[in-house]
Amino acid sequence: MAIRWNEEQPIFRQLEQHIKSLILDQAIKEGEALPSVRVLAAEFTLNPLTVSKALQELVQQQLIEKRRGLGMFVCEGAKNNLLQVEREKFLQEEWPKIKARIERLGLNTQEILKQGEAKK
Repeated sequence: MAIRWNEEQPIFRQLEQHIKSLILDQAIKEGEALPSVRVLAAEFTLNPLTVSKALQELVQQQLIEKRRGLGMFVCEGAKNNLLQVEREKFLQEEWPKIKARIERLGLNTQEILKQGEAKK
């Protein structure tokens, strides 16, 4: 599972986002164990401290939890919590830009929906 790292944001943030995507897509399910720091570091060719920092961010966001002697696990309700946060982020940060572009291009809702249905 190769990731292309970019220079726009720190790698630990990119790894954090990748794990969030896996949770949203249910590639990692609630209650399921995550690979160890060492395994993740080897898989993505990252420094273990970078991986630890990404995981710590997810712990603070209550998406994963540490279980002493067992490892890291996806918290129950993580997907719903993440979905709520991501939806709010989209509506607050991304949608205004998209809406402004739609208006600038003179598109209307019917055209957009029709185009979206044609792509399916």
